[in-house]
Amino acid sequence: MPSVIQQRSIPEVISSLSGMDSPDYIDLFTVTTNGAGATSAEEWCRTAIEDVAGQGGQFIWRGVLGLRLKSRPFTERVGGWKIADRGEDWIRLEASSWFLTAHLVTRLDDGHLSVGTFIRYDRAIAALIWVPASAVHRRAMPGLLLQTVRLITSSSNRP
Repeated sequence: MPSVIQQRSIPEVISSLSGMDSPDYIDLFTVTTNGAGATSAEEWCRTAIEDVAGQGGQFIWRGVLGLRLKSRPFTERVGGWKIADRGEDWIRLEASSWFLTAHLVTRLDDGHLSVGTFIRYDRAIAALIWVPASAVHRRAMPGLLLQTVRLITSSSNRP
């Protein structure tokens, strides 16, 4: 069974991929991937955001955080989040609302999947909204990542 940990210190390699100067909030969760390393960072993101988080995630992102997510073009977006940059083993998604900017960095490394969340407060009200929302986010991430690993490993084990 894979395990998920919330890392207290953010490795420089993840911070350097964030594309955000001076974020007001950062977290990082890492899960073992059970050997599903043949799956790209984008595929991991699509599974987590579109399949696992699904409509509940969309409600939080659009309704609570007011993120301006767009569905088209599909090849440049994951669950409405803009694919801002990517490399061989990582991808960065970005979205913003009228009061905050969010970047998600997903990176694969040695049988682990790491997801970093970087938030910048663009207006003072952002802290009033994100601080309670971040508590929900931190409680939800371990389950979301475990479910993502289960989905990807079960689909990669099919003949």
